[in-house]
Amino acid sequence: MSHGFELKPAIAGVDPDTPALLQPLARLLHLVNQAMVALGMVALLVASCVLTYSVVSRYVMRASTDWQDEAAVFCLVGATFLCGAFVQQLRGHVGIEAMAGLLPRSLNRLRLALVDLMCTAFCSFFAWKSWTLFHEAWAEGQTTSSSWAPPLWIPYGLMGLGMTLLSLQLAVQLAARLNGLFKAAAPVGATAHGTEAPR
Repeated sequence: MSHGFELKPAIAGVDPDTPALLQPLARLLHLVNQAMVALGMVALLVASCVLTYSVVSRYVMRASTDWQDEAAVFCLVGATFLCGAFVQQLRGHVGIEAMAGLLPRSLNRLRLALVDLMCTAFCSFFAWKSWTLFHEAWAEGQTTSSSWAPPLWIPYGLMGLGMTLLSLQLAVQLAARLNGLFKAAAPVGATAHGTEAPR
């Protein structure tokens, strides 16, 4: 299995192959991703405190609470979805290397570009669907079925934001990978205008 860390590291969150037009977006995503990780850490801490309080109140003080499970789930949903783009920036998602060792280098680069393209398409669809669910929950005032009844637009909004960030991160990395493919396919010593580079 691969964790993606064998790939060349990005400098300040920007892959050297990222097209110049997308480099400001890549830098902005890098800063946003770091902020989302900080929020994710806070959300995990809050979720653990809420669940600990729930156990203590239920089994020590014999007082049941009806809000703690949903509050913890909302925190965990936020931490999971909002941190996905940061993990993708590091290429830290688990991948299978079954084909990597069998294919020649050029075909493997093409395979990785196709994987990035499919992931971008899937995550973009997921983001769009999350935002439609968010809109429905907001417009219709949907809540959970518990007695606490928090609004459902909260988890749908967290999902939508997280998947949008992940889709943008994937799109930037796809552009960088395609740019790297074009660079690798260009003749050695040739510039972008087709003339020979100065020696």
